[in-house]
Amino acid sequence: MAKIAVVGATGNIGGSIVREALNRGHEVTAVVRDPAKLGDRPEALEVAAVTDVFDPKTIAETVRGHDVVVSALGSAGKDSGVYQRAAEAYVEALRGLGDEAPRLIVVGGAGSLEIAPGTRVLDLPDFPEAYRPDATAQAEVLAYYRTVPDVKWTYFSPAAEIGPGTRTGGYRTDADRLVTDAAGDSRISYEDYAAALVDEIEKPQYIGARFTAAAV
Repeated sequence: MAKIAVVGATGNIGGSIVREALNRGHEVTAVVRDPAKLGDRPEALEVAAVTDVFDPKTIAETVRGHDVVVSALGSAGKDSGVYQRAAEAYVEALRGLGDEAPRLIVVGGAGSLEIAPGTRVLDLPDFPEAYRPDATAQAEVLAYYRTVPDVKWTYFSPAAEIGPGTRTGGYRTDADRLVTDAAGDSRISYEDYAAALVDEIEKPQYIGARFTAAAV
């Protein structure tokens, strides 16, 4: 059993991760700005109300004693700079905790996944312009983490499409290449994404690396 802190637990992905981890018997702390947004919550869920998720000292104090911290922060299409600010805050906080620092798993983006050597999803001419700022920022954050060898990080990119669905428990993974099915589609449900993430917590394979998962 692991002790897991989930930053951004009120979002679709963060909430799915919380539920998946609790269902498997892990101890979970929801790190949120507004606990009221959690709505009805299981008694087993711990809640940490944090006013500034970009303050390294606050983050360090909040995640101390946990085995894993999951960052499920998103920009909601408003400020793509949140990804870099959060990354720098996590790195500073975890470095400060030294040997007591938990492992970090970052909910990342699919835009930086490759469809061919040197060609990313983000580089395709028909990539939606509305998503480009977030996708570019998330790609830059992945590059930043790759310069940080002294923090145990994992960057988890979803499939090209992610949304509500069912939990099948089945998925395929790769490191940096977009995973597609026989029809060329790449998608995963929130529920299976959460299952894959908790699987990675329980059986680590990608420490200091990126991976992705998509439906079978």
